Amino acid sequence: MTDIAAEKSLTIRDVASNDEDVVRDVVTAAFPTDMEARLVHTLRHCGALVLEQVAVDASGAVVGHVAYSRVTPAAIGAGQALQIACLAPVSVQPDKQRSGVGSTLIKASLEKLKELGEDLVLVLGPPAYYPRFGFDPVLARKVQGPYAGDPFMALALTEAGSRDLPIEVAFATPFEEFE
Repeated sequence: MTDIAAEKSLTIRDVASNDEDVVRDVVTAAFPTDMEARLVHTLRHCGALVLEQVAVDASGAVVGHVAYSRVTPAAIGAGQALQIACLAPVSVQPDKQRSGVGSTLIKASLEKLKELGEDLVLVLGPPAYYPRFGFDPVLARKVQGPYAGDPFMALALTEAGSRDLPIEVAFATPFEEFE
């Protein structure tokens, strides 16, 4: 299935309260350990999530999930007013991976973040994957936090998201398990 076919066959929607178990199952299946599933659970229950969405296939099955949590500007200055989110994790059922589900989910959720007024999105992930969505390791070098290097990328959703940098940030507390 191509990205275009996936876009046509999927429904992207916000997570509902009764999705918690199926989301845990999708996230657990997508990764080698349950660490990411525990992260999503903790972020959700501590109120740190900005956006959480699922991809639902034509049969009604949840086949993908994405979560964005709040990142807090830690320094006084122009960047203090930025609305910053972290994409983590994005998960796709193993039998649906490499079929466009993840791409469709990321594209739709980034559009929703724009609508919500987010200025900047950060991600730590494969440098060969995320640039296709506009994520840039060079822009991320203007963001000081616990992560660095080419896997740490940023995407400005507004003019302020690139103009009001450099900035120091703090990620939601549950990410400390990954540092």
